[in-house]
Amino acid sequence: MLTFYHTPLSINSRRVWVALLEKNLPFEAIVMDLGGDQLQPEFLSLNPFHHIPVLVDDGLSVIESFAILDYLEAKYPTPSLLATTPEGVATMRMVEMVTVNELVPTINPLTKQMMGFSQESEDAIAQAKQKAEVVLKFYADKLGNGPFFCGEQLTLADVVAGTFAPWFEPLGLPMANYPTLQAWTDRLMSRHAWATTQPSPEDLTAFRDRMKQRMAAQGQ
Repeated sequence: MLTFYHTPLSINSRRVWVALLEKNLPFEAIVMDLGGDQLQPEFLSLNPFHHIPVLVDDGLSVIESFAILDYLEAKYPTPSLLATTPEGVATMRMVEMVTVNELVPTINPLTKQMMGFSQESEDAIAQAKQKAEVVLKFYADKLGNGPFFCGEQLTLADVVAGTFAPWFEPLGLPMANYPTLQAWTDRLMSRHAWATTQPSPEDLTAFRDRMKQRMAAQGQ
């Protein structure tokens, strides 16, 4: 039995969670309270860097979400979430890396503003939106008119980028400018894996309140 240590609101966790569900793998989910669970000796024995997610399989502890995704594909290849053509492999990897290297740091000010963690300057918000638009245009170009990034098959490109897709509008990025991306988002959200892992408004409110309390306690 796979054991999955995660936090539902973590994007890093969610991409693994979605993959587990898409691959129809049975697993035990252990939800971590990052207020201290990650610093307990039993968890540090699994990941000395005290990060989530962690996947444990037959005594093997796998850390880092991309390593976990690769492990799942190698150990449990059916159904596959890998592209099957050279062009598809390139697209899949490009979308994955652009998401992590370009989108994530770009939307940080937008995320802080949405969650009410800080009041970003108008210039910072404008610059973040401008940079995010470059990523969205890249996504739209790679998606084309297909249902998924690599054609008819759902791949890790959709899993990695798609865990952000429901947040584009709340972050202030109008999807009306990208009808194919909006259709792709709707397509993903109709799938069981996305519907199951999408946090509720109550989850977001509770998370925001906890984070504000911790930031206040730390004098931030």
